[in-house]
Amino acid sequence: MALLDVSDIRARYGAIEALRGVSLAVEEGEVVTLIGSNGAGKSTTLRSISGLTPASSGRVTFDGEEITRVPAHEIVVRGIALAPEGRHCFPRMTVRENLELGAHRRQKGPKVTEDLERVYALFPRLQERGRQKAGTMSGGEQQMLAIGRALMARPKLLMLDEPSMGIAPILVARIYQTIGEINRSGVTILLVEQNANYALDISSRGYVLETGRVVLRGESSQLRDDPEVQRAYLGT
Repeated sequence: MALLDVSDIRARYGAIEALRGVSLAVEEGEVVTLIGSNGAGKSTTLRSISGLTPASSGRVTFDGEEITRVPAHEIVVRGIALAPEGRHCFPRMTVRENLELGAHRRQKGPKVTEDLERVYALFPRLQERGRQKAGTMSGGEQQMLAIGRALMARPKLLMLDEPSMGIAPILVARIYQTIGEINRSGVTILLVEQNANYALDISSRGYVLETGRVVLRGESSQLRDDPEVQRAYLGT
């Protein structure tokens, strides 16, 4: 059984149907990517899995239990954390306060301290800026903070929404290196990314979304060699 199984989910924003029967699966230990253009439904897929935009129909199963109608805060407790598009750090709170907020559903104690140290080991800059207001940091630093905050929930599945958006290329490379380290530590990752080169490099499998539907799926190497993917997403 897959760690995450999404079966034929649909989701709406008012009269607009954003997802039109999306199905996908993520096995434990994998990095799986969703690629597609703006408006394809990638972010809505993550939001539906996390309970922020509940699916109007279909089924989401995580770790053997259906979570389709489970509230978003309970989904975090069950082991899914989302680093959202746009990062959404709390600008007037310090870096450390933002990180501690990621563990607010857990009891404080040695495990939380251990996880904080782990985040600092992954992103040393966050430790250097621990007392700095999050809103004064660069986009790349805020992305590190968003990922670190999600890790503080100690997730089994980490969902990342556009981690390269609006970030200097040198920091994008560093963030993707760290995403690889997070996966090798045992965290399964579902990644949404417009930069298909980065996404297909780090993932084992991928899904291509267009207008709320999965139109292509396969091993990342196969998708990279597909002429339509090359034309539409790889610039070749």
